[in-house]
Amino acid sequence: MTHTFAVYVDNKPGVLNRVASLFRRRAFNIESLTVGHTEQTGLSRMTVVVDTDDYGARRLEANLYKLVPVRRVENLSSRPSIARDLALIKVTAAGDTRAQVMQLVDVYRARVVDVSPESLVIEATGTEDKIDSLVEVLRPYGVSEMVRTGLVAMARGAGSAAAANVARTSQVAAEVQDNLGSYSV
Repeated sequence: MTHTFAVYVDNKPGVLNRVASLFRRRAFNIESLTVGHTEQTGLSRMTVVVDTDDYGARRLEANLYKLVPVRRVENLSSRPSIARDLALIKVTAAGDTRAQVMQLVDVYRARVVDVSPESLVIEATGTEDKIDSLVEVLRPYGVSEMVRTGLVAMARGAGSAAAANVARTSQVAAEVQDNLGSYSV
């Protein structure tokens, strides 16, 4: 099962390396990783998607809190959230095929952001499944290049997630500590 974490960190050099190294040292493969600024100056948000079970997710969350630059961690998998991916897809399209590709773009609510005599560049935003589906539909026309941002996610609902997260932080850390027993992490 995939787990999506929103990790709030200090916006300083080397922080990304420290967080990614934590995942590497514990032999977790990062499925998706995006980083960007937040509404608060000096704070960045990392959205990390990892394929692990519930125990592994709790262990990762507790270990992330041990890193000095980490300010807050949210496991968005356990609550209602919105997740989106962005893709730029360059498709070979000339003549008759161009109109067909543009119709498909409309069906997927994507948009054409660049037109040249030989190709179109399409921008698509949505769930990973929607992007994957669009790529598969466009593949017969000739996908010559593609880039994806990775998943970004946010909890649904009003208010800050900080209040809900503060109460969970000590609980998660205590649970993981109890479950680890004498195991080395």
